[in-house]
Amino acid sequence: MKFDIYGRFQLEVRRENDAWEVYHLEPGKRAKVSELVIPPELDADEIATYLDDIFHELAGLGQNVESIS
Repeated sequence: MKFDIYGRFQLEVRRENDAWEVYHLEPGKRAKVSELVIPPELDADEIATYLDDIFHELAGLGQNVESIS
């Protein structure tokens, strides 16, 4: 799953070995974000809300974390 964080950057979240792994996406590369831990018990449909809770200080008026393909 890929997410646009308020138009500032993109993250990819993948389920690996019963845990959520987070990667920062840039053109042509992907870097693991080890300092961001998503609770393993969260369902996939809860990830965008969780990321919005974590990064809400970066949001402008009316902005949300958006799922992208």
